[in-house]
Amino acid sequence: MALSRRNALRGAAGTVLLASASPIARAGDKVYHIGITLPLTGADAEAAHLILHGAQLAIKLANQSGELGDIRLEPMVLNNATATAGQYDPAQAATNARKLAGTHTVLANVGPEMSGSGKAMAPILSMANLATITPSSTAPDITSPTYAGEFDPGGKPIYFRTVTTDAYQGPNMANFYAEVLKAKSVYILDDSGAYGVGLANAFEAQAKKKGIKVLGRDRLDPKAADYSAVLTKIAATKTASLYYGGTMQAGVKLVKQSYQIIPHVIKGGGDGILSPEMMTAAGFPAAEGWYGTNASPHVVDDPKLANWVALYTKTYGVAPDDYAITGYDAALVAIAGIKTVQKAGKPLTAANVRDAIATVHVNGLQGPISFDKYGDMTSHVVAVFQFHHDKSAPLGDLNKQMRYVGVAPQN
Repeated sequence: MALSRRNALRGAAGTVLLASASPIARAGDKVYHIGITLPLTGADAEAAHLILHGAQLAIKLANQSGELGDIRLEPMVLNNATATAGQYDPAQAATNARKLAGTHTVLANVGPEMSGSGKAMAPILSMANLATITPSSTAPDITSPTYAGEFDPGGKPIYFRTVTTDAYQGPNMANFYAEVLKAKSVYILDDSGAYGVGLANAFEAQAKKKGIKVLGRDRLDPKAADYSAVLTKIAATKTASLYYGGTMQAGVKLVKQSYQIIPHVIKGGGDGILSPEMMTAAGFPAAEGWYGTNASPHVVDDPKLANWVALYTKTYGVAPDDYAITGYDAALVAIAGIKTVQKAGKPLTAANVRDAIATVHVNGLQGPISFDKYGDMTSHVVAVFQFHHDKSAPLGDLNKQMRYVGVAPQN
């Protein structure tokens, strides 16, 4: 049964949702699973579902092609969000990681979306030698050898990415502020989460190197309703720009309230704000003019992908974004690992698939995908977008409600 958005949104946190990836199972097929762990309810649910459908589509097409021989893959979909958190919940993510590690038919995982979840999941998956391929988690710490004892206690890299990290996303956006926007000053906010803090730190360090004057730094409580005090303080600094590291739980309120208090300041953030919630929850005119980055190339408008985009849209009733593409590519990486193990005649185990993933080279939708010895993408492209209201298109259509600006300058 295909997983619809409505059914997923109704699912309780942590519920296992098994979605058949082909309409008819063949007699004698051996069933294995690829986990998909995302925050499917709460503040980032719309963006998570775009990723979910990308991964589901890759699995569906692999089954239909017959390339997997006598095995059939099914997604094991787990919700990393809880109602209590109102967004992703690291404790729930850890519970889901234990579920994956304890299920012998799970060969790999796609996810998580958020780095806070990744930090909770990585040690558990490492001890199980179970690979996870994240399509959007960008905190560098998780794959850094400096923190291997914390996040990789099993000794072999298990955390792979189909996006670059905040070691590039944050600094490259600081380069964009300095070189393209010519911002002379900035005030920095984060949402206290692992992703938001790390991204803001990386942006701040590079902004200072580029000669941008950092006028202040504050932390938002994602559950607070009113940010007017800090925004009034920011207004008093007469800063030229604002940078926000975080996700949409705090982001929705920040976007709305900053429009009222600092409407003429340049505003931007990372991929945490490149979400349908930017329009459907924060809305225009508040979102108008905000800049955001993707930790991947912008390819969803590439004419070469027109047929894929049409298939995705027809299948799921919503247009994909670039992270739907990195979600698809993440599943392709898992599938490539499985096929490598099959070709070598080895047992289909999570450990063998992990070993294969570490060395695969995949021709993904975004281009060639390969990993360094720590599991990070060897490509470091960061794309920049700006929100502009297209009244002729649905509010939630990211491809129409934001414009591609270009690749952020690299060092």
